[in-house]
Amino acid sequence: MNAASQGVSSERCRLYLITPPRLDPAAFRDVLAAALDAGDVASLQLRLKDASVDDVRRAVEILMPVAHARDVAFILNDDAKLAHELGCDGAHLGQTDGDHAGARALLKDRILGITCHASRHLAMEAGELGADYVAFGAFFPTDTKEVVHHAGTDILEWWTEMMEIPCVAIGGITAANCGPLVRAGADFLAVVGAVWNHPEGPAAGVRAMNAAIAAA
Repeated sequence: MNAASQGVSSERCRLYLITPPRLDPAAFRDVLAAALDAGDVASLQLRLKDASVDDVRRAVEILMPVAHARDVAFILNDDAKLAHELGCDGAHLGQTDGDHAGARALLKDRILGITCHASRHLAMEAGELGADYVAFGAFFPTDTKEVVHHAGTDILEWWTEMMEIPCVAIGGITAANCGPLVRAGADFLAVVGAVWNHPEGPAAGVRAMNAAIAAA
């Protein structure tokens, strides 16, 4: 199974890792490698805040090989055209990140994920469009971005019963609070701080998340 197909197929809940919003790719490379070597990670999303296109290009060039060497799908946030150009496994788009239908056509056999907040309507639209996964959240308070939309486990349960398309839960998820999301049917847990800000380091964060998923 290649990284792209692995990134959105799952018979059990898996970890969907998102990068810190600001990083030095050269310095981060070894940190990322250690985190990915510590346990199961399905996908890595490069999400850089306020970065120039050149900075994103450099980050992809340095970090994507680290993910691919470990059969981890590499997904670019916000920009389907750049993801296509740089050979990423796919793109994750928010509701205001361009033309979703155009992105689906452009990416073809690559991964397209779409943020659907806490909206059943947006999720159904994304599914009809051909998204490979839908993302719901935020489920808990988070420091990563301002929380406007709050989701509950009921939307995960509803989606899992209705659709076969995988769903990603996002927003303030930690090893301590993820159990209800796993039990509600989340296919993937998207995390940032729970790994990169873990007091014992990112590798310990990955191990803790995988242990919590397994115990749920």
